[in-house]
Amino acid sequence: MLLRILRSFGIALALTGLGSQGASAELLIGSATADITPKLPVALDGQFHLRIAKTIETPLEANVIVLESRRGGQPADSAIMVSCDLVYITKEVLGSVREKVRQRITDLDTTKIFLNGTHTHTAPVTVPDKYPIPQEGVTQVDEYCDFLAERIADAISKAWKSRAAGSMTWGLGHAVVAYNRRTVYADGHAQMYGRTNVPEFRNLEGYEDHDIDQLFFWDNSGRLIAVAVTVACPTQEVESRSAVNADFWHPAREQLRKRFGPRLSVISWVGAAGDQSPHLMYRRAADDRMRNLRGLTRVEEIARRIVRAVEDTYEVVQKDRHTDVLLIHKVETLRLPMRLVTDSEYAEAKAICDRLTAQIEKDPKARNRQLRRLRWYEETVQRYERQKSEPHPQYEMELHVVRLGDVVICTNPFELFTDYGIRIKARSPAVQTFVVQLVGPGTYLPTEKAVRGGGYSAVVHSSLVGPEGGQILVDRTVKLIKALCEIKP
Repeated sequence: MLLRILRSFGIALALTGLGSQGASAELLIGSATADITPKLPVALDGQFHLRIAKTIETPLEANVIVLESRRGGQPADSAIMVSCDLVYITKEVLGSVREKVRQRITDLDTTKIFLNGTHTHTAPVTVPDKYPIPQEGVTQVDEYCDFLAERIADAISKAWKSRAAGSMTWGLGHAVVAYNRRTVYADGHAQMYGRTNVPEFRNLEGYEDHDIDQLFFWDNSGRLIAVAVTVACPTQEVESRSAVNADFWHPAREQLRKRFGPRLSVISWVGAAGDQSPHLMYRRAADDRMRNLRGLTRVEEIARRIVRAVEDTYEVVQKDRHTDVLLIHKVETLRLPMRLVTDSEYAEAKAICDRLTAQIEKDPKARNRQLRRLRWYEETVQRYERQKSEPHPQYEMELHVVRLGDVVICTNPFELFTDYGIRIKARSPAVQTFVVQLVGPGTYLPTEKAVRGGGYSAVVHSSLVGPEGGQILVDRTVKLIKALCEIKP
């Protein structure tokens, strides 16, 4: 009899405990948007030659989502995610943002902050000495970076202080935005943006990922306050212009805000897309005809496809909102083997450096056109020299893996070739896996196949880490995903 009472008492306690855990579980959500448009004139990043922008075609934004999970009224974990209309995120910018946030919010774990670039090639330079920027009459790199960090830190602080109970969900849509940009020819060599209308053309080198992975966040009144949208394509349709421009994400954000409200924060994530581009590689005439019949520019057409995918997904998943979402955010430092510079690659780089140096010395006007290219090859020469004393160099990167209920977000700092993203997605046990690149300085990480084909984006001058490191990144990311997915709510 006593045993029966104790058993009943134990069951009652267990049920009470489960009930209280469910009642006390809570997801707090905050969002904000910052204007990070520079003061003109300003130097633009993304091309080999110096460009000075004197006009602003669209504003640039940093969009913020902050998440905090609580159990029993106590903080459990957090994630602070910021997408920026920039080419990439330097360690210096990230460090500055974290330091400024620490000054504003003393009890926040700033290692849980990660920033990504959308890879627009019409945004300001954030690396000192990358280009020969005039010292007078142009916004300087350090000036813009300080302004940038202040604006982002203010937005994070605003979002964090306004966080409140809400709900979220996730969904999968599709849109054709990206095209593999590496053309393969009969002799086996590959070329970025190579011609496809020639007899020697054989195929585009790799896969294209047309998934549009999405997260939706509501406040407790049912207002949609933020979305995160992943497109496996860099934001560089208007990359060659000499004007400030957020590219296709600007019209996409405008349309989404028209549909869901003017205060909507739109996190723009670039999926694994190191070998992708929005530029058409073939069937241009047919594509242009349809676009012209719609009366749209190319950026507007791309935005239309993205927005339709989001609206289509929203109509389905809005019925499946969650308030008690398990949030676990793992951050670790991963060291990858660097790609070694061979003797022949060193000889090639050294010869080009000598030729460019002579050209610049002979013609000072060539400096603006060639200095960035010279420094690009100089970095290869310097890597080769360092290998003499450090034969096994390593690349240190910060890896974030975030579990949100049944989905997982994983980051990397590279222009990661799409095949690596597919490897992660295919092996992930999560219901949906978001792969986010350019959470860092964005050097290319090519596949084995791409290295064999050569060409820009796959040669050693383009990448600090090669296929060996790429597979290590995939394996470690998948291992962390599996570990987080095994944790029970």
